[in-house]
Amino acid sequence: MNRINHLFSNKEKDLLSIYFCAGHPTLEGTAEVIKTLEDNGVKMVEIGIPFSDPMADGVVIQNAATQALRNGMSLKVLFEQLKDIRKTVTIPLVLMGYLNPIMQFGFEHFCKQCTECGVDGMIIPDLPFKDYQEHYRIIAERYNLRIIMLITPETSEERVREIDEHTDGFIYMVSSASTTGAQQDFDSQKRNYFKRIEEMKLRNPRMVGFGISNKATFKAACEHASGAIIGSRFVTLLEEEKDPQQAITSLLNGLKE
Repeated sequence: MNRINHLFSNKEKDLLSIYFCAGHPTLEGTAEVIKTLEDNGVKMVEIGIPFSDPMADGVVIQNAATQALRNGMSLKVLFEQLKDIRKTVTIPLVLMGYLNPIMQFGFEHFCKQCTECGVDGMIIPDLPFKDYQEHYRIIAERYNLRIIMLITPETSEERVREIDEHTDGFIYMVSSASTTGAQQDFDSQKRNYFKRIEEMKLRNPRMVGFGISNKATFKAACEHASGAIIGSRFVTLLEEEKDPQQAITSLLNGLKE
């Protein structure tokens, strides 16, 4: 069974997934960050593929991606760093990045490399659902990879149900129609959106991302989903601390306060 499916088959709640950008703050730190996150109870890791022109990322992740590219990170380097990751890490790993570098690498070659490294799925924010259906889904399924699709408060019920029917793994619920970035709390509009999607009784589990940074936002996200994804806050801490253990310790302490 794909590790993503296995994770959600246990019906756990309050799952914590962490995003970081490969190659930031140092080029060589990718494997260490992943192992440290697993050792501290993180249930899934999203590994960002740095790109020069991201559409969905706020300034924190944009800056991290810029630094990673300057450090020399590329898909070729990333796969080389991940080739032995399954010797020490068991949790699901998801690559998150934009279509341009993946297409330049070659989509099937990308999928093949993911499988060889033990990557379980991918999130491609600028991949249109129609193109996923017509061109990419069959290739990803051939390699037992999950392509995770995003929904927002503006996504129609019809489209949400279509995504639910034709994808597998989990649905990424973007908390608001904005770029990534930490927020202090979620307003009633966002909470109603979480509740509305929960009441649709979808087949796929859901994880909430964008804006999760503290106890209040994490709790609000988990109330109506399987868990939450934290990105910008961890990327900031990793930049400040330069040490993944200190960064995740600070983050987990913030989720308790």
